[in-house]
Amino acid sequence: MALPTDEAYALTIRPGEVRIAARMDVGVYYAIQTLRELVRAEGASLPTGWIEDWPDFGRRGQLIDISRGKVPTVETIKDLVTHLASWKMNELQLYIEQAFRFQRHPRIGEGYDPLTADDIREIQDHCRRHHVRLVPAMASFGHFERILALDEYRHLAELPGFHDYPGGRTLCATDPRSIKLIEELFEELAPLFDAEDFNVCCDETWELGKGRSRQEAERIGTGRLYLNYLRKLHALCRRHGKRMNAWADIVLKHPDLLSDAPKDMVLLNWEYEAGGPLIPRTKEIADAGLPFVVCPGTSGWQTHGTRLTNALMNIRQFTQTGRHLGAMGLINTDWGDFGHRNTLGVSLPAMAYAAGYAWHGEGMAEPRAYLNAFSRSFFGDKACNAMTYVIETVGNAYLTAGEKLYHILVEAVDSEDHLYHEVVKPSPVTAHHAWRIGNIEKADARGLAMVRDALGSLEVPPADAVADPFAAVAIHEWALAAEMDRLACEKGLVVQRLRAGDVSACDEAREVAERIEQMIPRFKRLWLQRNRSGKLSDNLKLLHTATADLASADASTCRRLSAATSVVTTSTEL
Repeated sequence: MALPTDEAYALTIRPGEVRIAARMDVGVYYAIQTLRELVRAEGASLPTGWIEDWPDFGRRGQLIDISRGKVPTVETIKDLVTHLASWKMNELQLYIEQAFRFQRHPRIGEGYDPLTADDIREIQDHCRRHHVRLVPAMASFGHFERILALDEYRHLAELPGFHDYPGGRTLCATDPRSIKLIEELFEELAPLFDAEDFNVCCDETWELGKGRSRQEAERIGTGRLYLNYLRKLHALCRRHGKRMNAWADIVLKHPDLLSDAPKDMVLLNWEYEAGGPLIPRTKEIADAGLPFVVCPGTSGWQTHGTRLTNALMNIRQFTQTGRHLGAMGLINTDWGDFGHRNTLGVSLPAMAYAAGYAWHGEGMAEPRAYLNAFSRSFFGDKACNAMTYVIETVGNAYLTAGEKLYHILVEAVDSEDHLYHEVVKPSPVTAHHAWRIGNIEKADARGLAMVRDALGSLEVPPADAVADPFAAVAIHEWALAAEMDRLACEKGLVVQRLRAGDVSACDEAREVAERIEQMIPRFKRLWLQRNRSGKLSDNLKLLHTATADLASADASTCRRLSAATSVVTTSTEL
């Protein structure tokens, strides 16, 4: 029997006998995962038959964000690795901005509960046992705002003060001290990881060529300036025996760079929207002959319960494109923008969906059948049907509400600073909009009421119905997501009435504030079940501030809000 890859296996089931054939240990491991699924589905009496199986993609990974507020505990990461491996994922990327304790630069991780070198070694050992490649994804150019905010690094910024970030968000590409800092960070981080790949990120370099490097950008072009910096990182990676990976968005803004990019660099093409514009542009990378990976997302950030339909469609479309064009693999992503209030549990269905599409996309079930299969496998028979309904209801609340409830929950109500920045002040970011309007104004009142009612009657099964502790916490996380979305809807509805001058809404606003305050201890408890304390305090402060703002609503609040809203309406019409 000639199996085509090292990860392939043949599984034969006969009465009283199970046989596994594989070229390597990893093939045996994946055969056992399939056997476990068969036992879960069929019980002790397995149907006889023969399975020969291997993956569509060599790289099948999941990136998790550990830098926007939540640093998972080592045990959480190890539990996640075990489940990813059971879904036949073979790569985990840890997205690191400041969430690592660098010995030469100890100030970088202060206050974030960062991972240590010993933590990485423990995670690496666990990954090795489960045939998972542990890969660092280290911000090396853009998304450097937390480090550049520190006084000792601000001199490396391209444009301090950009978007109100004290040090801006991007390193200065022409300052040799920038690459010197990255070199020193690489020297500590790279040797801890077995994998040959090293993701240097380099996405969203918003300020590039607009500040200290403007003169050089005008001389050689912004794209060439970017490529020159990328080559320096490429040399660093080669020095450590690593293959450089980088996000593809900036290269695709300057497609003439494709022909001059290092030929062994792997471009990670990301696009998180179903039907998004970067999905078809994957062909440009393929045509240039560069190795590439497609990178969809869980749509689990800037929301409490994921944008489920978008996530599943995004994963399916991107994976199909990658398979057609010869991608090396798929790296699914799960981010934590704006404080990482979203939980890990609500992203798991999209993670497993991406794992299935990366292994054998043509065999994947349609979304509803997939969710039933996921719930049965992950939560077990007792909780299966109820959790399928919970996942669909919470995961698609965004379609009905018409706006991101995540932001509505903490959006200020009666803050003059909020009104100035969010309602009245011209926006420097979106020049095509004359005025920035808050999320509450944009939300659809009828949709908010529908989501509120649906989530208010939602029955989440008890966590003790699930044997796996990792899955039991996920049930609690889905219940929390449902509660936070419901509270966001209640808040949105009452604030819309306040901004319409409805004084009778003041009492109701205080009641909503009280319910949010009652939710906060639960939010804290679940955060700490999977994560270090890190920036939990920032989220708690944000929630408490928002509820205090809501609780203080009175007649004068209504008058100010109503006046400000009329200014927005008039200005928008103009």
